[in-house]
This record gives sequence, structure tokens and C-alpha cells, in this order.
Amino acid sequence: MLGYYPTDYMKELKHLNKYFLKYKLHLIVGSLITIFARLFLLYTPRYVKQIFVTIEKYFEKSITKDVFQTELQEAIFYIIGAAFIASLLTFFMRQTIINVSRYIEFDLKNEIYEHYQKLSLNFYKRNRTGDLMNRITEDVSRVRMFGGPALMYSINTLALFVIVLIYMINASPKLTLYTVLPLPILSVIIYKLSKEIHKRSTIVQEYLSKLSTFTQESFSGISVIKAYGIEPQNSLNFKVLAAESKAKQINLAKVQAWFFPMMVLLIGTSNLLVIYIGGMQYINGEIESIGTIAEFIIYVNMLTWPVATVGWVTSIIQQAEASQKRINEFLKIEPEIKNETTQPSDVNGNIIFNNVSFTYEDTNIQALKNVSFKVKQGETLAILGKTGSGKSTILDLIGRLYDIDQGEINIDNKPISALNLNDLRNSIGYVPQDAFLFSNTIKTNIKFGKQDATDNDVIEAAKNAQVHKNIITFNKGYDTILGERGITLSGGQKQRVSIARAIIKSPNILLLDDCLSAVDTETEEKILKNLSKISKGKTAIIVSHRISSAKKANKIIVLEHGEIIQEGTHDSLINTPGYYKKLYLKQLSDTTSK
Repeated sequence: MLGYYPTDYMKELKHLNKYFLKYKLHLIVGSLITIFARLFLLYTPRYVKQIFVTIEKYFEKSITKDVFQTELQEAIFYIIGAAFIASLLTFFMRQTIINVSRYIEFDLKNEIYEHYQKLSLNFYKRNRTGDLMNRITEDVSRVRMFGGPALMYSINTLALFVIVLIYMINASPKLTLYTVLPLPILSVIIYKLSKEIHKRSTIVQEYLSKLSTFTQESFSGISVIKAYGIEPQNSLNFKVLAAESKAKQINLAKVQAWFFPMMVLLIGTSNLLVIYIGGMQYINGEIESIGTIAEFIIYVNMLTWPVATVGWVTSIIQQAEASQKRINEFLKIEPEIKNETTQPSDVNGNIIFNNVSFTYEDTNIQALKNVSFKVKQGETLAILGKTGSGKSTILDLIGRLYDIDQGEINIDNKPISALNLNDLRNSIGYVPQDAFLFSNTIKTNIKFGKQDATDNDVIEAAKNAQVHKNIITFNKGYDTILGERGITLSGGQKQRVSIARAIIKSPNILLLDDCLSAVDTETEEKILKNLSKISKGKTAIIVSHRISSAKKANKIIVLEHGEIIQEGTHDSLINTPGYYKKLYLKQLSDTTSK
């Protein structure tokens, strides 16, 4: 079967060879069961021929009625028995080989997901979520069809062809030659159509990704769509995209539709050749029994379904190849951020930035220019500045979510790239500006920072984040299930749960990215007081727009256009003309006016 497919089309599927080797025992057993199932199935045409021979002998008066009945009963018994055993073996064949496809699906999804997690943030900026999801779901499902049904029917057809061909040659070599005459024509047709199926399958998968991306973005941004009242336009855009996808699916179906009629035509031609050539041979005495013709007709019809599945299997393989190619495109991407060492690293929190510059690859915006500062273990650094000044970038670089372009980042007197990446990130408690919560319970979201945390640990972290009183007012308390991205909670509640998630792990480095912007000043003061107590002996870096969040820090830096324009303590900076003093006076005035 697989010989029908051009080598170029199969190269992408070579990625699955490691899984076939992993489950080779299942495949070998399944293949042996397939061969035995086909052998038992071939008892039917042999004993049908025997029935015709017995009938001929009876009408020629060469056997008695009792012998005729006995031989007839024996033939029927063997046919039924062989059919039962063949059916039983076919059941085990399907159970064995189809299960392999599920194992491969499981392994491949895990491989893709693990690789996704290794890729840098730039990768996710360049690719849409819908497309990423489509490759791990729809594409993997199509590949599974190759590892299961396509493989099973290929083995089944190959085994049946070889065994049937041997039986047919033994019965009548000349009649066999005429019977298989249409098969080369079949091979050429499959070769031509498979090329077109491959091309159209690739296009279909691309449009499925576009549909997934569109729907995912629509569902995520449904509040914006409703707020702007653009549901009709959004629906129209979806209909246009769906119509284009439908057209591509129909184009693919038109090519696939040629297979089955061609199979039926060629099998019908083979049957006609058997009847005509076989009949002529019987008349000329070249074959001794009319039963040989009946036997050959059964052989040909036994090949009807396997030959008919050639088109279906070809379609599956072409679609699987197109899907695996899309999967391989991502699996071949090397992670930009690599763990340079497997040795464990102790991270205490002495951080040094030395002339650090960084430019975002996707936008070509230089976020930092020659930034230098030091934070000792146990100190708190506050970073202020206008939107887009590079504050969050500093936190991302400390977590090594990106690698710098120029300069050095040292932690505990070691280059950040020399530290074990897992140990580095495990030592950090990070609260992002956009608090992201998972669609799970509040308790699970907080324990995300420390998987083995007790209920008391969770409650204590929530109290320190000033969110415990809110949580216990919910009907299910800490077991309340949150909506997607934590939509069940208010902005301030999401930020505080996110803070609880960070502090529960008691990290040596605490990074807070403007995570108090949605809480009132009274709550902010309580949280900062708790954080000051929790972070004793630990390094904390606070990004904020509020002076109130920064004033108790050991050191404050002010950024503008990626450069440090001011540096010092709260007391020194409010007495120095510049951005910090202006911001302080403005916020002081706003507070007084309230």
C-alpha cells in the first residue's frame, strides 16, 4: 500500500518513526493477527469451489446422495467456522493496531505541548493562539488517523493481496494475469490524485487554523465586541471566512470523490474479465471446474473493499502528511532561551544590571539603553516611569523571559545565563501587570505558586494579599470556580489573588509589576506593609506609577525612553527637581483634594 505514495510526501511523517519503534511489539502482533485473519478468510472461496465440484460430481452420478450431503455439510461447516475465526482475529487486529494510534496521539500531543512551553515569548507574539491550538488538536487528530486506520488497512490490504495472489496463481496463472491487469492503471490514478489531495489538504488545514484563531479571539474579546455593538459585522466576517473554508473543503472533496467510482469501475472490469476469460477456459477444457470461476469471482470481490479503501487511505495519508508538516514547522523551532546548565543553582537575590540594552524583536523598539543598577539581597528597588519607559522589560529580563542584546545581568555574581533556568524561575515570585488567573478554583490558582501548599498556607497568603475577606464572602469560598482569565473577579481582586500566588512560595526574589493599580490606597498600604514583613531578607523589585508604592524602597530609579534619568531614595528624590518630584507633588495634590 505505502508503495503507492511518493517518497517526498512521506518525509514529514518520518517524525512518527520513533513512536512506531516504541510500539513495535503491538504493531508486530497486530500484523501477525492480520495475516492469520486473512488466511482463515480465504477458506471461503476454496470451499465454495469445493461445493461446485461436489455438485458437478453429484449431477455426473460419480458420488452418491449421502456422500454429496456429507461433503456439502462439511464445506458449509468449514466456511462458517473460518468466517467466525477470521472475524474474531479481525476484532483483535483492530484492538491492537487502533490502540497504537491512540498511544501515538497521546505522545505527540505531549511532545508538542512540552515544546510549546520551551519556546520564548517572541514565538507567542509571532503566532496566534488559534493556530497553536489547531496544530495540537485538529492536526494531531489527522496524524492519528495515519497511525491507526490508515496503517491497519494498509497492512490488511497488503496481506490480503499477497495471500490472495498466491492462491489465485495456484488455481489458474493465466486467469490471475487477466484479473490483476487493471491494477497498474489503479496505481497511476492513485499517484496522480494523491499529489492533488496533498496540495488541497494543506490549504484546508490553513483555513481551519484561520477559523480557530478567529473564533478564539472573538470569544476572548466578546465583551469588547458587545460593548461596541459590532456583533453583526463580526458574524459577517465569520461567515466570509467560513465560506472560504467551505469552498476549500469542497475542492478537496471533489478530488477525493474520484476514488471510489474508479475502484468500483476497475473491480467491475476485473469481474467481467474473470467471467469471460474463465468461461472461455472452461469451454476449452483449460480449467476442470466451473467452481474455479466462482472461486476467482469471490477472490476479486474480496479485494473490492481493500482496493476501494486505497483511495480513502491515500486521502488520510495526504492529510496526515500536510498536518504533520505543520506540526514539524513548530517542533523544528529552537527555543531562544535555553538552559545552559543542568547543575543546580542557588539564587539568593543580589542583582546587577551593567549597561544593559534590549530591543524587542517583533517591533524593533529599543526598550532599554545602557541601564545599570545594583540591588543587594534583602533590599527593595522601586522603578517608576511613564508608560513604555521599559519598567516591565527589566522584570522580564530578570526572569530571563528574554535575553539581552548588550551588557550584563549578574545574579549572585554570576551571569544570568550561567544559572540553571528552572532554579532561577523557581526562586522568583512574579506578579504581572495584567493579572492572569486560570479557569479553576481560587485555591488552585493560589497554590499554583506552591503545589504542596496546605489550606492554612493558602489562607495566610490570601490574608497577606488582603483578599481573604473577599473570598470567604463567595458561596463556595476558596473552592469558587473562576471564569476564563479570572473574569469572575474584579480587577482589584484578580491582582490580589495574583499577589497571594506569588508570595505563597516565599521566593528569594519578588517582582511586582504595577500590581496594585486596581486597589484603593488604604488596601495598598496594608498590602505593602505585609509585603515588607514577608520580604525581609529577600530581594523585591516594585514597578509602579504611584509614589505610595515606591517611597519605602531602599532605592528608586526613574526610567524614560529606556534610560535611567533619576536614581536615589524617596527623601533625596523629592528634594531634587525632576520627574519624581513632579509626580510626588501631583499625587499629593490629588490626595489632598479628595
